[in-house]
Amino acid sequence: MENGLHSNSILFYFAESPFFDRTSNNAVIMSQALYNPNMRAVISTREAFEDRLRSMAGLEFIVAQEPAEMAPGTGTGVWVIRKQTRRKRQRDESIQEDEITVHASYFVVGENIYMAPTFADIMSSRIATISSSIENLFTSANSIQRWTPSRGHVYKTPTVPRSQGLEPREATPMPDGAGKAGPPAQKASKTELDSRLAEESFAIHLRFGGDYMDEIPITGKPGEFHFASTGRTEKLAVPQTGKSGATNRLPTLDTKAAAENPLTKDSKADKTPKSSTMPGKLKRRKSKGGTITPS
Repeated sequence: MENGLHSNSILFYFAESPFFDRTSNNAVIMSQALYNPNMRAVISTREAFEDRLRSMAGLEFIVAQEPAEMAPGTGTGVWVIRKQTRRKRQRDESIQEDEITVHASYFVVGENIYMAPTFADIMSSRIATISSSIENLFTSANSIQRWTPSRGHVYKTPTVPRSQGLEPREATPMPDGAGKAGPPAQKASKTELDSRLAEESFAIHLRFGGDYMDEIPITGKPGEFHFASTGRTEKLAVPQTGKSGATNRLPTLDTKAAAENPLTKDSKADKTPKSSTMPGKLKRRKSKGGTITPS
């Protein structure tokens, strides 16, 4: 506008915004003043315009608050416009005021127009902020949680990254090789792998806890075990030594111990030595029989 926003032009400036309702009493009075010269005095000042709105019933836009002056000649520049519905009292209009229902409030700051949030919008925004903060809290607490078979669920204190702007790089001496990139950090730590392995082992134990292994090798997987052999071949086979291809030799028989045992059948008494005085054993001489002649 040519002279800027002031008391007599604020309602006309708001009428050009998308928040304005073309079916309101303000639009009716403005359209009548365009074609009726007698209505020009009604829209010449804001006080006359609002007095005419108060005499009518229906939807209207009025100035609820003017800019507050902080010092002479200065102000905050904030206008408050209220959208409301006016209903007339039928009994005694001189005593009782009109029934007014406020629908919304708008702020005009400089050349910008903003819609004030309702109480329900404010509470909805606050509740959404609280819910988002609680969700982030649970996510952070779950990220530092660890589980071990010995200690159960434990929480590891997160490390706070140190700010890089505390120490200047120019004044800090850099040792040899300090600027080289180190090896990439492992994504999965040992604790996470141990926890996962413990959970899988416990699940297998709960599912196949009744299966046991025997001396005979068992092949297959849990739930489908079967014996690799009957075990008879292993008992009949000659035991092998530590070296491949060499067999254990059988122990040698101790014949000396068997000869000294008097109870053995094959043992004989010791012979007495021969003396020169004792006559030797006479040998029996076999005689040849005479020839028999046939008679």
